[in-house]
Amino acid sequence: MANLSIDYPQLWQYITAQFPLGDESIHGPRHWRNVESNGIMLATETGADLAIVRLFAVFHDSRRMNEWTDHEHGKRGGELARELRGELFEIDDKRMETLVEACFWHERGRISGDATIGTCWDADRLDLPRVGIQPSANYLSTAMARRQPGVTLAF
Repeated sequence: MANLSIDYPQLWQYITAQFPLGDESIHGPRHWRNVESNGIMLATETGADLAIVRLFAVFHDSRRMNEWTDHEHGKRGGELARELRGELFEIDDKRMETLVEACFWHERGRISGDATIGTCWDADRLDLPRVGIQPSANYLSTAMARRQPGVTLAF
């Protein structure tokens, strides 16, 4: 695991302070913590790269401009990660590309066969009940996520 240096508390503090929607946003820090917890839990089975899962949690919604439709927020979150790489964290190029891809596509209804990307997306989708949506197995990449309570069965 070359080129891996992440001060999570410092990174979270910085991202939280610059988040345009504030601490009480449904897409804000509480959600990010839930995504991080979900991702860590899923990674016990999926073998996902925990560094990327944890970075995804804080970056994926970090550039949301509103609580409703904002289809470019994942792209902006990935761009923020690129900007802060080398300043607040360091990961190798391959990991960086995985993080950016996970951020960019996370809300576009895809699933992934890549353990890390699938874990990131599922970690986010398992927190959908906070906005009154039950996660559907049709949109979950990992077997463990599909087994979680509250997930609706595929049809």
